[in-house]
Amino acid sequence: MKSTHYIFVTGGVTSSLGKGIISASLAKLLQERGYAVTIQKLDPYINIDPGTLNPYEHGECFVTDDGAETDLDLGHYERFLNTPTSQANNVTTGRIYQTVINKERKGDYLGKTVQIIPHITDEINRRIKLLGKTGDWDFVITEIGGTVGDIESLPYIESVRQLKWEMGQKILVIHLTLVPFLAASGELKTKPTQHSVKLLLENGVQPDILVLRTEHTLNADVKNKVARFCNVHPDSVIESADVSTIYEVPILMAQEKLDEQVLLKFGLPVGKAPELLKWKSFIEKFKNPKSHVKIALVGKYVELPDAYKSINESFIHAGAVNSCKVEVIPIHSEKINENNVAEILKDVKGIVVAPGFGHRGIEGKIAAVKFARENNIPFLGICLGLQCAIIEFARNVLKLADAHSTEMQRSTTNPVVDLMDNQKNISGLGGTMRLGAFKCELKKDTNASKAYKKAEISERHRHRYEFNNAYLKKFEEAGMVASGTNPDTGLVEIMEIPALKWFTGVQFHPEYKSTVLEPHPLFAAFIKAAIEK
Repeated sequence: MKSTHYIFVTGGVTSSLGKGIISASLAKLLQERGYAVTIQKLDPYINIDPGTLNPYEHGECFVTDDGAETDLDLGHYERFLNTPTSQANNVTTGRIYQTVINKERKGDYLGKTVQIIPHITDEINRRIKLLGKTGDWDFVITEIGGTVGDIESLPYIESVRQLKWEMGQKILVIHLTLVPFLAASGELKTKPTQHSVKLLLENGVQPDILVLRTEHTLNADVKNKVARFCNVHPDSVIESADVSTIYEVPILMAQEKLDEQVLLKFGLPVGKAPELLKWKSFIEKFKNPKSHVKIALVGKYVELPDAYKSINESFIHAGAVNSCKVEVIPIHSEKINENNVAEILKDVKGIVVAPGFGHRGIEGKIAAVKFARENNIPFLGICLGLQCAIIEFARNVLKLADAHSTEMQRSTTNPVVDLMDNQKNISGLGGTMRLGAFKCELKKDTNASKAYKKAEISERHRHRYEFNNAYLKKFEEAGMVASGTNPDTGLVEIMEIPALKWFTGVQFHPEYKSTVLEPHPLFAAFIKAAIEK
């Protein structure tokens, strides 16, 4: 068993500075140097997980192979490291409190008064160490959500203090802050960073490395000033300037020698600097495309890019592998109908109908599917997107006028999409869907088998409703075939229309498994078809 080192990434001044991207970038650099690295997110909200959170509140809910509904930052971790995460990589305050309260109810504390310290912090510490023990990791990087000074984050900061006291040289703290530029005076201001570090110090934590987000280059005077007031070495003040894509951040952090500083502080061999050849090749293709396509993304949260974060990133990966710039045109499904669909979608070369829940905007999604089918435009339906394709085909090809999903219309006499049998007696919402990775067998000579180039795949799910197999024979006789099925349950996972150029719907979420170095084959094949269109 390796001796695991723990790195904590905290944030200050403001939220959304990119702790997740900095964490993933550092992990990528350490991975390139030959170290085994995993990343963990500690979220300060009291929800058990983000599974029941509205995308407007929290953005996308990411799903892991083991069925955990997690923070979208885990998607960044997987896309950068090309390694899967699990439930252990995301911990919420709600999960921490739930565990402690369950222990108290069972009498595990032997009548003691249960308190934030030591019981809550002990459970936080246990979760952090547990991840280090689940694999042969050299480094566990733990990103703490929120900003220093938030009431919700205090137990996590206290846990860092305790662990640093307990484990000494095995612990390192990186603090990410903002250095704003005041246009009126033409100055970069370091005071917010100073105050943020002061807050950390008040909680007993001295950061070892500072990463400063900035719109302008930091000169030596600024770095030295920050170092002097914040008790860190000038070499440990790292500039994180704005870049055109998040995928340039590892390159920037390598230039700033963030990974080198980490290794030096741990007293570990630095060795040869990472070359990142494949990574740089990806960025080169992304920045210098040979073609350009417009893809419509039809959904009901399109005004919030984070709601479809993994889909948008999958387009970047698929575009690069095809040497193509993919311009995603967000189309709100509530604003599209049979009367305006042709005008709205007239210039696109491909149509994606996004996943989601509930009846809002469903008819707009169905109208988009019909337009794609009737005009032979490459189409990809994801989860609810597949279900919309099934409903549209049933209504307009099979002539089942009231065909619908029982999620939207329980009284339909043609429930072509219906609640899964194992979901019918479930009353709770959190963590009760069909979640995680399941096998799927592919039919030969289909879009799916040509894209994957294999007979069996494994993909991640997050849904309650499915294609009603009672209608399968009618669908296949009319030209829509099941090209992928679960070998254990017979559930339909993929539907296609072979007569069209590229029309494919999937019940799973392929976007969860697309990474920089391994773009998802379905997205890559879809973009290829759109280019040819």
